[in-house]
Amino acid sequence: MGDGRGPSGDDPVYAHAVTPCRAIVGCMTGTSLDGLDAALVRVEGRGLGLRARVARTASRPLGELGVRLRSLASGGPHTAREIAAMSRDLALLHADAVREAAGGAPIDLVAAHGQTVFHAPPLSWQVLNAAVLAHAVRAPVVFDLRAADLAAGGQGAPITPIADAILFGDPGERRSVVNLGGFCNVTRLPRVESVSDALWAIEAADVCACNHLLDAAARAALGAPLDADGAAASRGRPVPRVVAALADRLESQRASGRSLGTGDECASLIAEHGAGVAPDDLCRSVCEAVAGVVASAIGACDRVLLAGGGARNRVLVGAIASRVGVPVETTASHGVGVGDREAAAMAVLGALCEDGVPITLPRVTGCARPAPVAGCWARP
Repeated sequence: MGDGRGPSGDDPVYAHAVTPCRAIVGCMTGTSLDGLDAALVRVEGRGLGLRARVARTASRPLGELGVRLRSLASGGPHTAREIAAMSRDLALLHADAVREAAGGAPIDLVAAHGQTVFHAPPLSWQVLNAAVLAHAVRAPVVFDLRAADLAAGGQGAPITPIADAILFGDPGERRSVVNLGGFCNVTRLPRVESVSDALWAIEAADVCACNHLLDAAARAALGAPLDADGAAASRGRPVPRVVAALADRLESQRASGRSLGTGDECASLIAEHGAGVAPDDLCRSVCEAVAGVVASAIGACDRVLLAGGGARNRVLVGAIASRVGVPVETTASHGVGVGDREAAAMAVLGALCEDGVPITLPRVTGCARPAPVAGCWARP
């Protein structure tokens, strides 16, 4: 979205100077509601010239809290007291994950996305009591990272492209970073000599429902929360009519060019088209439908880097790889585990917020130019 060039490296808000290393913990819970990930990232430098390295990671299952959050995200009725309790309980779970990721070392900042329970721009809600988290870990917390972009007329997503350029950009090749999360999104990176010079050429977009649909098939067909490693799908055969029906709906999401969120999960498609289909065949059909649409969104590049829970599904990964004519790897090959990429990106975005650098791109989210500086702050 948008057609203007991104911020120039000459813009003073994007200027940077060398500073000591910062220890920043990024935290993320995705729309799949399958867990909380935290990543301790060592950040050297400031602004768009910073360098980032993942040092330690931690994860926590959401457990019973996840059940409550899923109900809230699904539009279930909850009292103000119940919602306040979810927000506090999630903050305390974050605190546990942050302390584990830090490994006893002092931290300079926590960047927490919070749990998205509603997203339909211009409205979006990420639940988290950041003050409780800041008090618990004795460090400042930057949060609500979408709000400024939404207020400026943007979609608030994808939010990670600049962080992807910092973490995965390469001067020798064009890379597509593909997040196979609840929803799939793609960041298409040019050859990156310097991030500030590459901003205008970065492309990114939400693509389609991904794990939302895969997990809905697993729940319906297998009675399980997910098809671990794509084991059931590996035994199945794609059913052409099911693949075609699912792909048609997913392709319409890709073509919409908008940020995906509440109401886009596509779980109803499983009940609509999966009746009478053998469980393994249904799981395989979903993989093939998602892979076809994702592959069409990857674009021209020299290498594909996969992350997110779907990157553990061997059938989905194989189906994507069979459709693109370039090497397909996971982000783990580049120092960031497939389950850690979003948490690591949050840490990088937190550093940029602290440095006064806008974290979204008008040509990606459609926000007004210049992009706003994002983030709300809670201090211990």
